[in-house]
Amino acid sequence: MALKLLIINPGSTSTKIGVYDGEQEVLVETLRHSSEEISQYETIYDQFKFRKDIIINVLKEKNFDINSLDAVVGRGGMLKPMESGTYKVNEKMLKDLKDGVQGQHASNLGGIIANQIGNELNIPAFIVDPVVVDELNDVARVSGVPELPRVSKFHALNQKAVAKRYAKESGIKYTDLNLIIVHMGGGVSVGAHKNGKVIDVNNALDGEGPFSPERAGSVPVGALIKMCYSGNFTEQEVYNKVVGKGGYVAYLNTNDARDVLKLVSEGDKEAQLYFDAFIYQISKSIGEMATVLEGKVDRIIFTGGIAYSDKVIDELTKRAGWIAPITVYPGEDELLALAQGAIRAMTGEEEAKEYK
Repeated sequence: MALKLLIINPGSTSTKIGVYDGEQEVLVETLRHSSEEISQYETIYDQFKFRKDIIINVLKEKNFDINSLDAVVGRGGMLKPMESGTYKVNEKMLKDLKDGVQGQHASNLGGIIANQIGNELNIPAFIVDPVVVDELNDVARVSGVPELPRVSKFHALNQKAVAKRYAKESGIKYTDLNLIIVHMGGGVSVGAHKNGKVIDVNNALDGEGPFSPERAGSVPVGALIKMCYSGNFTEQEVYNKVVGKGGYVAYLNTNDARDVLKLVSEGDKEAQLYFDAFIYQISKSIGEMATVLEGKVDRIIFTGGIAYSDKVIDELTKRAGWIAPITVYPGEDELLALAQGAIRAMTGEEEAKEYK
């Protein structure tokens, strides 16, 4: 009999939940929270009971029997750097999620809410592949400034999910493959997967790598330093230029790649330039990762919402298709990826890891 799972994925102004019977979606709801509701709470952790109660109430309204659940799975948050995998929520994890050891983010609530519901039902609670998954080679951490080591923060959940999907579909173990995976959404992450480990990847969370709809990418360092000390901007304003208001937002005042593609189709020369630059920078990053893998690349995989665009894929293929064959898995099914991680742990396909 298939395992029945509740999946919880908190965002800044919404909480997406899903009920899965094995890998089969039974129920999906996006619970939206107004700015007035959120502003009542001083910290993200303070939102915990408010969000949990909404989840339980919605499940009751849908006549779903929560006592039929076998496990609860939350989106992993800003924890310490950790290996990829499925982790059972423990006290150390709960403390670090509450404290926000690498930053306060709504995703920190995923494991906390999952644990509370799991305790009440006497079933396990898990998280799977949070953005802080860190499998970098030591050489990839060296930046040139000892105080500023390179760090791993990227779309780990989706990159790992599509890597394992490709491995399953190709009949080759993930640990026997060399892959370059490109996630294209609000941010862009380009990862080198070697024998089941992401040995190098740009810090997409903080805007490193190619620019994207909402991130500036790796910018000229000298000019950035001068901007920081110009007296014209606060620290937060500079950070916002890199994360949130960079990329397409800065150039074309939109964070929707579909708007850019529409302008390009209408002959807008400015939009064409920035679209070409977007393709150019991602292709350069793919080339970098090809050298990380010493030219032995089994497959390039494109994923994320922007991968739905045939034009984007065609242009990237022209520039990078000579490196390796290409597979496209558009979108990112985070709820399913979280469910699959828990299933692997509960069926013994993988061992659930302990957060330390």
